[in-house]
Amino acid sequence: MRNEIKILSVLTAMAGVLLAGCEQASLTVANGTGPKPVLPVPKDTLLPTLNIAPAQIWKDDAKPVAAAGLKVVAFASGLDHPRWLAVLPNGDVLVAESNGPDRPDDARGLRGWVAGLAQKRAGAGTPSANRITLLRDTDGDGVADVKTAFIDGAASGLHSPFGMALVGSALYVANTDALLRYDYLNGDTHLTAPGVKVADLPGGTINHHWTKNVIASRDGQRLFVTVGSNSNVAENGIAAEAGRAAIIEIDPATGKSRPFATGLRNPNGMGWEPQTGALWTAVNERDEIGSDLVPDYMTEVVDGAFYGWPYSYYGQHVDVRTPEARPDLVATARVPDYALGPHTASLGLAFDVGSKLPAPYSGGVFIGQHGSWNRRPLSGYKVIFVRFASGKPVGEPVDVLTGFVDRDGRAQGRPVGVAIDGRGGLLVADDVGNRVWRVTGQ
Repeated sequence: MRNEIKILSVLTAMAGVLLAGCEQASLTVANGTGPKPVLPVPKDTLLPTLNIAPAQIWKDDAKPVAAAGLKVVAFASGLDHPRWLAVLPNGDVLVAESNGPDRPDDARGLRGWVAGLAQKRAGAGTPSANRITLLRDTDGDGVADVKTAFIDGAASGLHSPFGMALVGSALYVANTDALLRYDYLNGDTHLTAPGVKVADLPGGTINHHWTKNVIASRDGQRLFVTVGSNSNVAENGIAAEAGRAAIIEIDPATGKSRPFATGLRNPNGMGWEPQTGALWTAVNERDEIGSDLVPDYMTEVVDGAFYGWPYSYYGQHVDVRTPEARPDLVATARVPDYALGPHTASLGLAFDVGSKLPAPYSGGVFIGQHGSWNRRPLSGYKVIFVRFASGKPVGEPVDVLTGFVDRDGRAQGRPVGVAIDGRGGLLVADDVGNRVWRVTGQ
């Protein structure tokens, strides 16, 4: 086993040297952030820049660095790749412990082989726990003292679960290939009955972006599910992208669905903007055209809108790498509202409704940035806050949690989902650190 680990380390290092090349950012992350990001000329490299922080889980009492006026504690530890969070009406917290499913056709060719090595270096690629764990803080000290399996294993219907949404007594869970419904009563700590399938979701043997999130409309009559693309820029063919790179609307009573918005390469976090009631999402944009392109973003999700992928980015900026040209669609591409920096892997999104964090961390949205692999130097690996005014983001982002990458360039953790808990604290799922962090005012 030790020899295999050594060989893997050597091969990973060799792959890093091979793919990294000399390409690096010429702009700052700030240049690629905000309502009008700088979009330089794409860089055409033979192989993509590979620069990922290897996983080094937090040691002892180490933790992220909270911004001025804030403090952070470990709400829960000893988890297995905690990805996403849901807060129940009674204050219980659900955390999806999950990893990618088997995808035998998602690692073909040299790029796929190296991507697999990079995943291992980043702490991913292990079997999925296929578990939703319940966390409960019974004494109000900000640390969960109850941790129990709420829904556990394939027998319960879980298959790389991610998003969760409670509507009345129905708990919806977005697996990688299906949306399920479970019966829930207030205070339940364990569900025994298997989930009932509401609708199929795109999966398969490629399933490049496997995470699926779900949010309910405010009246609970509709569900919205994120489905990422099956590739970077449709290199597997347009047919492999059927039903993907989109947010779909599902009728939970019938399971019928329709595309709500398309051209979104990999949407994850979703939330309802409290002033306008509009749906917003955080989106991972495409890679492999340089460290400065393309910025991830958050945007209002408009019914029927097309956001460019794979044919263009940030409106009408054409991507010539796609297998076919679609000037008709490019002409309709909607410009995103707010860039979140190139390659930051912005995943989590939570408006501060119910938050008790002080200014300047109020009146806006929290974003969990999982961190880059295709940028030199690194970007992301932190939680940020963006203020809103009149229903739109304004100003520059403010750091909330940093320090996920240590001085030696190793990722002690990587933030994913974010949520406001029942006492007004900010929860952050850390899938490399195997913890859920809780941020409050000092």
